[in-house]
Amino acid sequence: MKYLVLLVFLSGLFAVPAFAQVNPSLIIDTIDIPAEEFNKISRDAIVVQRDELHAISWQITIDNNLLYANPLGNAVLKIYDKDDPERFVEVAMGAPPDNKFWVAVSTEKEGYVVVHRDLDHGWYPQAKVVVSYTDRAGLTVNNGARIVVTNLDIGHFSFDSYSVHGMDSYSDPPAVNSGTMTVEFMSGDPAQNTFALFPFYVAAGIGVLVGVLYITKKRS
Repeated sequence: MKYLVLLVFLSGLFAVPAFAQVNPSLIIDTIDIPAEEFNKISRDAIVVQRDELHAISWQITIDNNLLYANPLGNAVLKIYDKDDPERFVEVAMGAPPDNKFWVAVSTEKEGYVVVHRDLDHGWYPQAKVVVSYTDRAGLTVNNGARIVVTNLDIGHFSFDSYSVHGMDSYSDPPAVNSGTMTVEFMSGDPAQNTFALFPFYVAAGIGVLVGVLYITKKRS
């Protein structure tokens, strides 16, 4: 019996590469944003249009390698809803030593709302910030150490543009003087992954086989 169970288990392991087949709807778009782009105020931020639309289920991974020039400076990333540019998601990462961090959303009903703010060690330079969304579960944000926003309902939100800024006023010193922020936009439709249920089928098959063998052995 134990050898048959082991055989089934190994078969599952060898079949796992099939599960890793790329979802045909998967989109990965990685950009490096240079330091000088953050030395502007919000109203002068340039909205950058991307070729790909990220919808249904998406994730943004932010790797902040900027060297701040001003302890009050920020690095703010906004993504805009395709159907209504007045709706956006904003993630801001402040300069050391405070490393303040906030997440805000702008919605049609509520307007601009800060949904999370941490003024002391809100993000971690050695870690990556991850913003994820699905049309069923809403918005979730991880600051690199823990989840700080969980399943926030922002309605249907798809985007193909972003902007960055980092200064409150042009009378302020520059926010950043060197480095880059690397941002990866990734999205896809989970329903198009034909192998999505494969691990469950393997687990169910093993369970049934173990049960049958146990009953057979008991009767014998």
